[in-house]
Amino acid sequence: MYWVKSMNVNIKTIFKFFILAITSGLLLFPAFSYAENKVGITKDLKSLDITYGGKTVKIERIQDSKHKLTNGFAKTSRACPPFCVQPIEIHKGVKTVGEVELLSFLDNEVKNSKGLLIDARLPDWFEKGTIPGSINIPFSILDGGLESVHAKRILKLLGATVTDNKWDFKNAQELLLFCNGLWCGQSPRAIGDLLDMGYPADKLFWYRGGMQSWQLLGLTVVTP
Repeated sequence: MYWVKSMNVNIKTIFKFFILAITSGLLLFPAFSYAENKVGITKDLKSLDITYGGKTVKIERIQDSKHKLTNGFAKTSRACPPFCVQPIEIHKGVKTVGEVELLSFLDNEVKNSKGLLIDARLPDWFEKGTIPGSINIPFSILDGGLESVHAKRILKLLGATVTDNKWDFKNAQELLLFCNGLWCGQSPRAIGDLLDMGYPADKLFWYRGGMQSWQLLGLTVVTP
């Protein structure tokens, strides 16, 4: 009986010492560091550095695993029309891509000066925040087609040439276009106008998710 009481006392003493050791730092456990719990983009890709506006920008995901959207892109439902859900294939021959492919496109663009990421939204949206590495070519500028001086000027800036009113897109840039989200028709409209002007479908790519999907994944947004 004494032994049992003595054992109870010893257990209590050991337990008290155990708690004291933890709180005082005498007893150490392997630490799960912030880096080990880092929210990566893929298993092998933690972040991507690009040059944007003359500065290095690190594209990564928000590290707070409890983070939630509180801006306009947290909204789930918009009137349709005009904000109707877009199909996976927006135009024949134009490849639809996701975030990983977009980052790969950006990485290739940086290394080989090949391709442009196009934010096809109106300037006021672009200025509120965009995907790092993008340039703004509003869909509305392309609406006039080859009858528009501005549209023709843009085609030339993208590498197309014209001789005797015939357009040559052999050296034209590959373009990856996006807008606000799965329900946004601005980039599909821009892609349609580019195709109508003769831009090759195999040089056009579409990020269907747009800004809403980008932000839902907690990826870096910049203001130009």
